[in-house]
Amino acid sequence: MNTLTNEEIKRYGRHLVLEEFGMNGQQRLKQARVLVVGAGGLGSPSLLYLAAAGVGTLGIVDFDTVDLSNLQRQILFTTADIGRNKAVAAAGRLQQLNPTITLRTHTARITAANAPELVAAYDVVLDGTDNFPTRYLLNDACVLLDKPLVYGSILRFEGQVAVFNFRYADGRYSANYRDLFPVPPDPASVPNCEQAGVLGVLPGMIGSMQANEVIKILTGVGEPLADRLLLLDSTTMRQQVIRIKPQGGRDSIKQLLDYDEFCGISADKSKSLNVNNQDYTMKEVTVQELKEMMDSGADFQLIDVREPHEFDICNLQGELIPQADVPHSVDRISKDKKVVIHCRSGARSGNMVQWLEKNHGFTNLYNLQGGILAWARDIDPEMPTY
Repeated sequence: MNTLTNEEIKRYGRHLVLEEFGMNGQQRLKQARVLVVGAGGLGSPSLLYLAAAGVGTLGIVDFDTVDLSNLQRQILFTTADIGRNKAVAAAGRLQQLNPTITLRTHTARITAANAPELVAAYDVVLDGTDNFPTRYLLNDACVLLDKPLVYGSILRFEGQVAVFNFRYADGRYSANYRDLFPVPPDPASVPNCEQAGVLGVLPGMIGSMQANEVIKILTGVGEPLADRLLLLDSTTMRQQVIRIKPQGGRDSIKQLLDYDEFCGISADKSKSLNVNNQDYTMKEVTVQELKEMMDSGADFQLIDVREPHEFDICNLQGELIPQADVPHSVDRISKDKKVVIHCRSGARSGNMVQWLEKNHGFTNLYNLQGGILAWARDIDPEMPTY
């Protein structure tokens, strides 16, 4: 039975003339409900194409607000959206693009407490997030609730796409995220896009691929990337598809967890740790304290552990020792006076303080709280940030 209006037939005409797609495929899209978690780099192109394609109901989950630094790659937003909630801003833009679809906004952070209700209300989940706890959460929720999950990941110039927990016609399930990553990596060992950067067009490429996988799942057209992981290097445009075999990851999922704890992320990781089975508290200074030290001519060493290209953007005139070079440059770090180590946000420098104290016995190291971002916010508003 045809449920498309004359306006919809006109709007989706290029779909309808595809023999494999036709009226049946378009009506399946109209009846479908897709949850997109994260309206940022990956969510932006995914949402635009899914809305334009006519997915009947789109749920958008994002608690974050639009920032100027987002606009290099998050093409759903404009300068006028800065400060607005991303889910709300995205819904407004998508409703203009396609007023025939239904848009639902979820402006709270997705957690183990609210994920079951959210995921249960949709047919397919698209992962547009950028952190391991949420990826594991979405994976486990989709396994428990029998929903396919379209995964995407980007960093620097490379991206990945896969379909997890896809149910084949014979009742078998494809591999899930835990089959690819059974154990979460050490949080300190994996940079995010904020730290390592990302080519602006890359999320457009990967996010469009994710939208393509959603459409294939919903319409039955084509072969989803189930049990396969697509790898893309945008610098060479080489693509590689590797097989993923179910390794029993599905059987280990019985209930949702505290995913921050599971991934080794504590509520205040930078300040309270356990090193060598002993309580450990990192020494820190605020940017106000650092400015007082500078103004008073105090005798101390200031070390910047960012990369040279970051140093060129803005710096505090400290000594540049990139994080990767620190293990080979220990002799450049004073043990006789106060040493303040900083990076962009305080995360990398905090890791370096911990490593140097644990492995080389330093007792005179201080991490700069909030890094150069805090300095620009509280001390020098004219300093460029990134």
